[in-house]
Amino acid sequence: MNNIKDLQLAIEKANNIIIFSHVNPDGDTLGSMIGFSKLIEKNFNKKSTNVIIGKTPDTYSFMPSIHECISNESVDKNIQYDLAIAIDVAAKDRMVDMQDVYFKSKVTANIDHHITNNNYGQINIVEGLASSAGEVVYSIAKDLDWNLTKEIAELIYIAILTDTGGFRFENTSPKVFNYAAELVTYGINPTEIYRKCYESKPKAMALLNAYAIQNAIFKENDKIAYTIITKEDMKSFNAKSDYTEGISEALRQINTTEVSMLLKESPNQSTKVSLRSKRIDVSKIAEAFGGGGHHFAAGCTIQKPPAIAIEKLLELVKKSLNE
Repeated sequence: MNNIKDLQLAIEKANNIIIFSHVNPDGDTLGSMIGFSKLIEKNFNKKSTNVIIGKTPDTYSFMPSIHECISNESVDKNIQYDLAIAIDVAAKDRMVDMQDVYFKSKVTANIDHHITNNNYGQINIVEGLASSAGEVVYSIAKDLDWNLTKEIAELIYIAILTDTGGFRFENTSPKVFNYAAELVTYGINPTEIYRKCYESKPKAMALLNAYAIQNAIFKENDKIAYTIITKEDMKSFNAKSDYTEGISEALRQINTTEVSMLLKESPNQSTKVSLRSKRIDVSKIAEAFGGGGHHFAAGCTIQKPPAIAIEKLLELVKKSLNE
């Protein structure tokens, strides 16, 4: 099933609904998830359980109704839900330990914009050319003639704003600007939202970002830029997991950089990788390690420590640059 009418029917029939973010939630998954939950509440008079997989990022603590979300650790895994919805979750493993809850639900829906998404739900609304999950959610609302509120408009606007990098990334299409303009008509304040998203970093986050950039390593005549953040670095700066957001984008901004990478040491000798590029398709590189994403922005987790992970990554990146 891939029809939005199937989704509407599933919502109408469901007595209990659960919605999942992806692990390490960002502005898009949070805004889309909570926004969709509020759309259900507004148009069907039903409440849903919104699950943040991981910790709520400080950056987005200002978001409307984010306090209503629960952590994945608080979910009763013995409940069978009538409808489980994954929003902005590119692959099943991005749900971490929530896969059992999702797949044993009576109906599963998958709302996403990642071109690497393999349609793992029963109802799949995946638009690989969309800028964000927020854009997909708003398209659904428009197509089904659902009513919005100022709060819903703000949540969806945050989702679109953050996944387009403040309307700077390559995924910013004419449709994106049209949608943003329509959302503003609900009375939201774009200036205030931008300030909260991009100009309200915790001090520790700003210092960690500066440290990571200062310690960046350049390869292939500066075409490749990467930096490694260890567990000790995170501890030294008293940094939370989301404080690394934006580092790979900052390295891509250097005029010689064609591919940028952030490698973050994770527990169990693994490495979380964020890839950005100006030209090559980094989603293919991420897929080689079980990850995915978009042409110019992707990510993966490599089950090796950073020192080994970077060698594997460099081999593929160099090959891609020379093709």
